Order: sequence, then structure tokens, then C-alpha cells
Amino acid sequence: MHALNDAWAAVNAFMASGGPVLLLIAILTFFMWTLIFERVFYFNKSLKADVQGALDQWEGRSERKSWSAHQIRYALISRVSEKIQDNMDMIQACVSLAPLFGLLGTVWGMINVFEVLAITGGGDAKQMASGVSMATIPTMAGMVTALSGVFANTYLQGKAERETQLLEDHLTMDH
Repeated sequence: MHALNDAWAAVNAFMASGGPVLLLIAILTFFMWTLIFERVFYFNKSLKADVQGALDQWEGRSERKSWSAHQIRYALISRVSEKIQDNMDMIQACVSLAPLFGLLGTVWGMINVFEVLAITGGGDAKQMASGVSMATIPTMAGMVTALSGVFANTYLQGKAERETQLLEDHLTMDH
């Protein structure tokens, strides 16, 4: 229990040293990774049922060569593809927002440094260091969030494209 209290105190100290923008970055990170884990769970669990449903519906058709059959095939692929792409744009938006939040933290911290300079004339190095810390920690946090999101998003986009292509390949128009 003591280790948990120490960890909580360290997290609180880190959040305080990064200023209020760091809380926004933490919320954004949590939201982004919740969406990422939802997509991973979907690809590993629910996607198979969606693909199988489309395949069963397609295989249940007696003919697959008419214009109507082409349109039905296209609709089946579109429905599953829409489910595959669910939340992918939101993940990309979070990846794009993270460095901007970091930049906001940088500006916020630099404003604090300039306030200290204006008040003390540059004589209080400890308060200036606090402002510099408040400027750099959110920048780092925003970049780490964005980088982790880029890697996860790249993996998920590749997986989505492969799964959509596999579905298209399985919905053959052979009879």
C-alpha cells in the first residue's frame, strides 16, 4: 500500500510540474487508447462474426453475376467496411490533437516564465525553472502521446485494409 501511495504522489508531482494542460493531454491519451483498444478488441472478436454474416448472406444467393448481385456484393462489403473503419477517424484526430495540446502547454509555461521575469526581473531562478518545466513537460507528453498513437493507428489501418481486402476476395462472383 505504501508503494501505491508513493506512485500516486509521484504522478501528482509530475502532473503539477506540467501545469493544467498536462491534465488535458492525459484525458486525450486515455480517450485515444480506449478507442485503440476497442478497435483491437473488435478486430480480434467481433469482426469474424460480421465477415461470416456477410459471407453467409452472399453464399445464400443463387446467382452472383447480375448487376443486382454486384450491387448487393458492394453493399455487403460497404457495411462490413464501415464497421471496420469505426472510430479510426477519431483515433487519427486524437493523434493530431496531442502535439497541439503539447504546444499549448509550451505557450502556457512560457507565459509563466515571462510573468516571473516581469515580476522579479529574472532574479528568481527557481520560479523560472518551474515555468520552463511547465513548458517542456506538456510538449514531451503531447509528442509521446502522438507517437504512440501513430504506431497504433498505422497498425490498425493496415489491419483494416487487409480485412476489407480479404472480405472482397472471399465474396466471389463465380456462379
